[in-house]
Amino acid sequence: MHISPTVLTANSVRSLLNSCNNNQHKLKQAHAHILRSNPPPSLIQTTLSTLIITLSGSSRADVANLAYVRTLFSCLPNPTIFQYNPFLRTLSASGSPHETLSLFRSMLRSACSPNHLTFPSVIKSCSRCLATRTGASVHAHVVRAGLEHDPYVISTLVHFYATAAKDLGSARKVFDGCDGSDTVCWNAMIDGYVRFGEVGLARAVFDRMVCRDVVSWNTMVNGHALLGLLKEARGFFDRMPERNVVSWNSMLAGHAKCGDVEGAREIFREMPRRDVVSWNAMVACYVEGGRPDEAMALFEEMQRAGVRPTDATFVSLMSACARIGALEQGERLHKLIGVYGIEIGTVLGTALVDMYAKCGRLSRAFRIFDAMENKDPLSWNTIIAGMAVHGKAEEALRLFREMTESGNGPDDATFVAVLSACSYAGMVGEGRRLFSCMRTAYGVEPKVEHYGCVVDLLARKGMLEEAAEEVRAMPMEPNAAAWGALLGGCRIHGDAEIADGVGKRLLDLQPENSGRYVLLSNIYARRNRWEDASAVRRMMAGRGVSKAPGTSVIELEYQNNFQQRGVADTSGEGEAC
Repeated sequence: MHISPTVLTANSVRSLLNSCNNNQHKLKQAHAHILRSNPPPSLIQTTLSTLIITLSGSSRADVANLAYVRTLFSCLPNPTIFQYNPFLRTLSASGSPHETLSLFRSMLRSACSPNHLTFPSVIKSCSRCLATRTGASVHAHVVRAGLEHDPYVISTLVHFYATAAKDLGSARKVFDGCDGSDTVCWNAMIDGYVRFGEVGLARAVFDRMVCRDVVSWNTMVNGHALLGLLKEARGFFDRMPERNVVSWNSMLAGHAKCGDVEGAREIFREMPRRDVVSWNAMVACYVEGGRPDEAMALFEEMQRAGVRPTDATFVSLMSACARIGALEQGERLHKLIGVYGIEIGTVLGTALVDMYAKCGRLSRAFRIFDAMENKDPLSWNTIIAGMAVHGKAEEALRLFREMTESGNGPDDATFVAVLSACSYAGMVGEGRRLFSCMRTAYGVEPKVEHYGCVVDLLARKGMLEEAAEEVRAMPMEPNAAAWGALLGGCRIHGDAEIADGVGKRLLDLQPENSGRYVLLSNIYARRNRWEDASAVRRMMAGRGVSKAPGTSVIELEYQNNFQQRGVADTSGEGEAC
């Protein structure tokens, strides 16, 4: 970067910095050049202020950019509102919303008065942090500043009360205080109702609107679509004066959420323009609909169309590979993540851990997990469950202890994973101990699936009477999984007597499940109770239940597709639980 050695003035400094086009490297070079010129304090202030405003206006809110702005701001002896506001805006859009609130408090202590540009950033940060008390306090400052009728301040307050505070009454009270002329406020209120699933109230506000824009229509389409009200969503969609890609994406997401793969595909085909969200939604729809072949084919089409995939794209594709054990395909996709330079954050990292764990590559799964900077409860649950399924009970329990020590509290899924680990390893004492302290030590209320894990733990160990008693003592109605675990224990240990009552109960709960009939019949046959075995088979035939073939998934070399073949499964024993 060439910088001419002209005499610097306030105007030339601004011109020089603006010519850098938000390029941080060039801005730092220009900053260094200005400082080498030994400028007076007033020119340093101009430089810092212009840099803060320039960088805060950038679409980038990455860590390096934020750190630089933070350093610049700290050099200001007495920041003004014109320097506070851009920095507050940068923080509110970053991963540091709590810092926005701290800076706002510092601003108030400095006797610098907030204005109409200050409050939207601060209130947005309150929403992101779920800081309900602070948000209410900021609302009081809004009133004191006489800005309770400013449309952008009102819209952020409505959003805050509807999302963070979950208080539609207060949101409506704020909305009713506006003069009703600004579309932004109306859209915020409609969005608040939609987020609560109150589409009727949203419709009432929508119908009163004099000036609707595309955001108003999109909010109504999206609200109905995500509730599964596709007919109503389509009605709004068809009446829209103008549509944008968000409108189409809302309809696509609605069909996908309802499991309507064909409907989603039709919307996708009709779209006049697609963005990466459209492609990602359709890929995810195929994956959730059990169509990994089509998901991969669409991904290839996406690449041919020149659409750059995002982390969300690969999360869906990794899920497809995990479900069917397509390790080689998963590894190829993992390499592509690096090719595209996509950062492996918490969500994508967890998807990779899940894929490698379910494909039996536990060491690879653990390396990825260990390298993750930010681990959330789902990340921990995924690696713990992976260890549990593959019989690594000690590892699963060690990770459970690490999870609790890391500050990530265990949840329902965590205890299903660790109890399953104990069950697979026959660790009755440890399993019972963990179950007994769920509520007292961790505040997790045991659910039917946790009781089912304990039943499975006891039944696998041959403690069938205790397992049966556990089922009878459950505070809720036992589900098929709990009864199935007990029946599976009866098969392992050849107890046809307990299997009598358990099997009949299971057949009442799941009369269409062929595996239950086959398993019960096999238990009787092994005890030479041939008449009972035949009776179960006759019952199965009489109810029109046929033994479904199993499915084997073959990953074809050098191809990006998966082939499924039906295979005969004569045991029926894999369907017990």
